[in-house]
Amino acid sequence: MSLVELIARADERGLAASGMACLDRCVPLLGGDDETLRPLWGSLAEDAAEEEWAERLEQIRGKLDAVHGADGTRGAEAAALAHRMLATAPAERSTAVLREWAHACSFTALRIHRLLDGGAPDEDVTDAIEAAREGRTEGLPLSPLGAAELRRQTTVLEVLAGHGPAGLRRALEVSTEGRRVLVAALSRRNRRDG
Repeated sequence: MSLVELIARADERGLAASGMACLDRCVPLLGGDDETLRPLWGSLAEDAAEEEWAERLEQIRGKLDAVHGADGTRGAEAAALAHRMLATAPAERSTAVLREWAHACSFTALRIHRLLDGGAPDEDVTDAIEAAREGRTEGLPLSPLGAAELRRQTTVLEVLAGHGPAGLRRALEVSTEGRRVLVAALSRRNRRDG
């Protein structure tokens, strides 16, 4: 099943976790670490009220906005895209709103990984990313980082579809692994660019 189909079938928790996992893997671009989004993961695990989700989201935004705003070197295209994922995270946890956010985060995370793998900031890869999300990967110029990110996104949705709330732990593990891969890619890029 393609990523687009998995998002279309996901429930509210799966959609929230899908978008959040994409953001979580990219949070180092905003100065965050392994613990930054833990409060939001916790609210999903606890099945917390929408108000608590919204409150935790605002606290995280405030913390990451302060870090992002203080460090202009993080203002590259990839960081700007990651910041957009955070800025558009919905306080409302309705299925329709979360589905739109999950789709946007999926696309954005794949774009970020393409950039970190050497893609040009102004390169138009929209069609390639959409084709990959629809499961049409044959002959596509998917970068190694992008292909791995696509697999992680699919795994998160499959685990949550198959195991419900019990799948959150595995989704978090997948996200943590992806975050470490992104940090390593950032480090390589920084060494390469001097």
